[in-house]
Amino acid sequence: MRMPQSDTLAPTAHPLQASFFLVLVGICAALHIWKLPPALPTLQAELGLDLVESGFLLSIVQLGGMTLGLVSGLFAERIGLRRCVLAGLLILALASATGALFHSKALILLFRGLEGCGFLMVAMPVPALIKRQVPPEYLSRLMGLWSCYMPIGTVLILLAGSWLLSITSWRVLWLGLGVLTLLVMLLTLRIIPPDPGAQAQVQDRPSPWSMIRITLASPNVWLIALVFGVYAAQWIAVIGFLPSIYVAAGISGSTAGLLTALVAGSNIVGNLSAGKLLHNGVSPPRLLATGFLTMIICAFAAFGAGLSTTSQFFAILVFSMVGGLIPATLFVLAIKYAPTPQTTSTTVGWMQQCSSLGQFSGPPVVAWVVHAAGGWEWTWLATGGYALAGILMALCIGALGHRPDQDASAAG
Repeated sequence: MRMPQSDTLAPTAHPLQASFFLVLVGICAALHIWKLPPALPTLQAELGLDLVESGFLLSIVQLGGMTLGLVSGLFAERIGLRRCVLAGLLILALASATGALFHSKALILLFRGLEGCGFLMVAMPVPALIKRQVPPEYLSRLMGLWSCYMPIGTVLILLAGSWLLSITSWRVLWLGLGVLTLLVMLLTLRIIPPDPGAQAQVQDRPSPWSMIRITLASPNVWLIALVFGVYAAQWIAVIGFLPSIYVAAGISGSTAGLLTALVAGSNIVGNLSAGKLLHNGVSPPRLLATGFLTMIICAFAAFGAGLSTTSQFFAILVFSMVGGLIPATLFVLAIKYAPTPQTTSTTVGWMQQCSSLGQFSGPPVVAWVVHAAGGWEWTWLATGGYALAGILMALCIGALGHRPDQDASAAG
């Protein structure tokens, strides 16, 4: 897909304003990921989806991230980061709007898969774009803000989407998000500076296979990506199953949705705090270990300690809030430990690929443990296993050597 060269529309935003706008672009993309859960009961009734088909519809959006994260990072570097974001927004807009026009389960699955690819093309290049926009001293705090895009999008669509679905159909929501995303694409064309010219892009750039080899040869890149995967697996499992747990406890569906939105939104606090703490000199391994250790304690308190429903809610709230230290820290580390400046996007792409794998595999693993052990009170065993693995890998990050020129540029 060929995007406009876009030099005819001169950007007018200050670099910091452009970076803030990129966070809004990520939030817009996240709306598409989380628009399905509140609409799933209606889709099941209208299309006759069984449980397996419903589960596949929920997870297929991660297929692109699971399989194409690294390749998308390479693609973004070849065509230009801004053009990749524009292409992803266009895919999201068209897939969402077109998916609303069909009644076929197969076609809706297809367009849902395309949305996953579009989301990846939007979310993956943004950290490198922000790095291009801002001075190094702002980078860690802006990465903290950027890492909030998913929880903010989750809260917005769980609340606004649920309200909209109470007065109209899921097709209106799909069409509305398509129009919104198209408008965001046009604003991106106006606000974000064009990519460097073709000559500047190819200068001193390694071949595609060399970029992949360099990226995957770095132990730090693997550790950062796998840490993101084990974090995403437990967070998405707890948030995804939370409405079902509350309904099983006798809480109404609307109240369960509100409580889940509050838990997801609390993740924003941790993300923003991580950016500030990193800027103030707190070490990334300490932040990662703090996040994972808190998630272990809170998961046990929420599920294994036999607490009241109110106490369980606050434990899960802290689980999500302090766990938010982890993604913001990992985005900063991905930029810091990218093997070369040209492999920043492929590093973030590999991290996104492992995150998608965690999001895809986490819920079924937790469900299997719960089923085998005999109840939701054993949820903490599965999430705790992920968290322990995360702590061990986090302590190894940085001990294996890295580019010495990156400390100043990423410390922010």
